[in-house]
Amino acid sequence: MIRVEGLIKRFQGNAVLSGIDLEIQQGEIIVVIGPSGTGKSTLLRCLNFLERPDAGRIRIGNLDVDAARPRKADILALRRATAFVFQNYALFANKTALENISEGLIVVNRWPKDKAYARGREILERIGLADKADAYPASLSGGQQQRVGIGRAMAAQAEVILFDEPTSSLDPEWVEEVLGLMKQLAEERQTMLVVTHEMAFARDVADRVIFMEGGRIVEQGPPSELFSAPRDPRTRDFLRKVLANQASLQS
Repeated sequence: MIRVEGLIKRFQGNAVLSGIDLEIQQGEIIVVIGPSGTGKSTLLRCLNFLERPDAGRIRIGNLDVDAARPRKADILALRRATAFVFQNYALFANKTALENISEGLIVVNRWPKDKAYARGREILERIGLADKADAYPASLSGGQQQRVGIGRAMAAQAEVILFDEPTSSLDPEWVEEVLGLMKQLAEERQTMLVVTHEMAFARDVADRVIFMEGGRIVEQGPPSELFSAPRDPRTRDFLRKVLANQASLQS
């Protein structure tokens, strides 16, 4: 289980996260929605310590970290427990798909190269890119690059995978292949915390949807309830605008 208590993050004195409390059960798929600039990506980055929180506690399994005063060993343990999928892929341009997936196993987990590469090939098979093991990112489509990024997270075997708007940098033709892989992980009950504007994905896949605004969790619940009968007027207004915009794009 993952538990976040009182998580606060400020930038230049402005609160971006204003005391976030959140629990995620093992195997749960949580989707976070809300306006841009409301702290959704910052929440993920604080959980992985890509951003250092100003206050709060983060508990993942038996790991309990004072977010304001972490030890170096705590940060390393959090990063092992939380794999991150970036919106801009963040692949090493000078490494092949196989090397990108295997790098963390070699550097962080200290696996022998042959063992890490064997695991990397298994992952490439699972994500449908077995024939791209020796391909460099520049020769891959955006969808393929993001699938390699997800494969890298899968290889880490982390407690939770954090997805930071994983389809936002993709051309529309590649979005479905990435969402398809994420749906596969959801079916396998991989614990996931996903920031996305893909409302259909949230509706179809999430166990729980969280609406954030102004650095706070405003409302949360099963997608069937939150999308059909949101309680807070801010949630209703956001969904009305987003769903209307997506409907116009599809028409």
